[in-house]
Amino acid sequence: MKPLRLWFVAAAIFMLPAWAAADSITEWNERTFACTVTAKQGPYPASRALAMVHVAMFDAANAIEHRYSAYKVMLSASPGSSAEAAAVAAAHSVLRKLYPDQSADLDAAYAASMARIPDEGKGGGVTVGEKVAAEIISLRENDGAEAPNQYRPITAAGVYVMTVLPVGSTWPGVKPWLMTSASQFRPGPPPELRSQTWARDFNELKSIGGKKSAVRTATQTEIGRFWAIVGPPSWDPIVRQLASTPGRTLIENARLFALTAMAAADSYIAVLDAKYTYNLWRPITAIRNGDLDGNNQTDRVPDWEPLIDTPLHPEYPCAHCINSMTVATVLKPEFGDGQVPTLTMTSSALPGVLHRWSSIKEWADEVAESRIYAGVHYRYSAVVGQEMGRKIGELAVSSYLRPAR
Repeated sequence: MKPLRLWFVAAAIFMLPAWAAADSITEWNERTFACTVTAKQGPYPASRALAMVHVAMFDAANAIEHRYSAYKVMLSASPGSSAEAAAVAAAHSVLRKLYPDQSADLDAAYAASMARIPDEGKGGGVTVGEKVAAEIISLRENDGAEAPNQYRPITAAGVYVMTVLPVGSTWPGVKPWLMTSASQFRPGPPPELRSQTWARDFNELKSIGGKKSAVRTATQTEIGRFWAIVGPPSWDPIVRQLASTPGRTLIENARLFALTAMAAADSYIAVLDAKYTYNLWRPITAIRNGDLDGNNQTDRVPDWEPLIDTPLHPEYPCAHCINSMTVATVLKPEFGDGQVPTLTMTSSALPGVLHRWSSIKEWADEVAESRIYAGVHYRYSAVVGQEMGRKIGELAVSSYLRPAR
């Protein structure tokens, strides 16, 4: 199954709640996924939509509770205004703007959410939520997300190349949420093709990542296939599970989802900036051309194929690795590591298979290893991706939505 199709299937499955929504924040997280699936959006625009919705929900609720510094919008609210009504109204307004053809379904969901909120303070909350939503929508207008794909295939006149355009080539031009620029955490270049590092990781991929690998274990094969899912369905279930921890408040979850959504959205901007800067060949290309890299420790395998389909963008660094480590770095200060309840997830790539982890780090590390077992990323690319994710997560936690004095 192709990666983009897996996104739609994974998102559709994810919309079916594995547990009851903890509050209105998680409820409208689900609603946002429903909208992205109906609109047939891929992972990059879906991550943008999630960030827009959750930032609006946070700033709206926080304008009433004043627990944290605002992301962008701090309004005065009428005394007694409902923070929950503000959050729901903000989400509804943002989604209506992003998906106007889904307005009827959104209005019905909005009415159902509002019916569960006490009338006292509801009107004041709605006013705040709608004002905040308008500000966030204005903030993200002309942010580069709608730029046309103008990728120019590398070729010579008259020479055939594959006619499917790569994805995400315009995303480095999208305005970041937290970073100062798409290149703020751009890593150095990948290893030279004549280097020992290149030979080591090339040969590891050739051996363990191939569809016909004789050395990959059954467990490693399952992990490689499990993480063929892409985009928010590969990390948001973990956030939702932790948000359901007993005793958490609405504003705490509003902040949690806003921070993880913004950081994850920036991780895509950062990794695609690096990918299209270095334009490194994927393992399937490199291994089938192993006689051209100038390294006498690598050999060509003319029929080599990876365990899963290769994503349609350059190799370096690993996007799954930066996504998961970004989210993990945001989660750890709030939930600790090794102290969380057992984390679980399913995958549309392997229906019926449940994976468990005893810590946030264990989850993030499995995601990184999976891309090597799957034959789509070199090990150094996973290491660099995780380091980029750590930096973005640390930026989010240290500089944004900080507790108010």
